Order: sequence, then structure tokens, then C-alpha cells
Amino acid sequence: MRKIPILPTIVVIAAVATMIALGVWQLQRKAWKEGLVARYAAISADAPPVAYPADAAGLEQALFRKSSFDCARVGTIGGIAGRSAEGEAGWVYLAKCTLPDGRSAEALLGWSKDIATPQWAGGPVAGTLTTHGRIVADPPLAGLAAQAQPDPGENLGTTPGGHLLYAVQWFIFATAAAAIYLIALRKRWRQR
Repeated sequence: MRKIPILPTIVVIAAVATMIALGVWQLQRKAWKEGLVARYAAISADAPPVAYPADAAGLEQALFRKSSFDCARVGTIGGIAGRSAEGEAGWVYLAKCTLPDGRSAEALLGWSKDIATPQWAGGPVAGTLTTHGRIVADPPLAGLAAQAQPDPGENLGTTPGGHLLYAVQWFIFATAAAAIYLIALRKRWRQR
């Protein structure tokens, strides 16, 4: 009679079930993110501007709409890799601001090929609101050139097929784990 070891079998079944659950979760995330991207992409360029959001729930509703704030005090300005409106690689400058009411906000001021940090004393910022409550300034500020406008898919971390690939990866791991365990069981039974 062939005996199946109880503890290793339970561990393998739990691991395979977990991997399958992770694959299903990735498929659900794919559908959820595609819905978000479609919703944000459908926002018309001439939609009316919204007030700068006061909280995370307001940010969720205002994403990828025109908004503005007044940068009462500039904290730091730093360069991050970015693209110009024409698609050229270079630097986009991010200013950390304090608003008149004491809240913090960030402004992507504009694009440059030059790594030197631009000077900017603050003031009104208007443009498209993106993730993390950042406004992509339009028109650009601090003497910088126009930067690429935000893409909802890119800003939300959605790559074409990314979640589908992760799901397939988890399903392959589950299949491989089950197959390896069955091969190990078969080998054990033959040795006996």
C-alpha cells in the first residue's frame, strides 16, 4: 500500500492553494486597474478644474483633472528623470510646497536637459493633478520647458499585461510545486 506523508502533503497543498489565490488576486487587480485607467482616461481635457483635495478620498475623485494651489513656501526642489512634452529624456523638477493653510503639496514645475536645480520662490501652481497629490504645472514654472502630460496607466503603475503576467507566473509556480511534489512521491514509492 502506498502511504502519503501527511505533514508534507498539507504543506504542499497549502502552498499551491496560496499561489493559486495570488494568481486570482492578480487577475482581480488587473480588472480593477484597467477600470481606473479607463475612468481617468475618459476625463475630458476641457473638464472644469477642481479644488485641490484636502484628503485621500478627495484626491481619488480629483485625479487627472485640472487643479491648482498656492505654494506659500518652497521646501526643496529636486530633479527626477522625466520627459519633455516632445518625448525627450531629461529632468523634471519637483518642488515640495507648504500651502497657506499649512498642508503640504508637490508641484512638478517643468522639464530641462540641465541637471542644475532651478530657482523658484513659489506662488500659484496650476495644471493636472496626479498621484501623490502632485500637480504637473501647465504652463511650466521656474523658466522650465513643458513636460510630458501625465498618463493614467503610467502614473498608476500599470504596464500592459503586467498583472496578467504576474497571474500566469503564480499559476506556473503552483503547477510546478504540485508536479515536483508528485514526482518526489512517485520516487519515494518506487524506492520502497
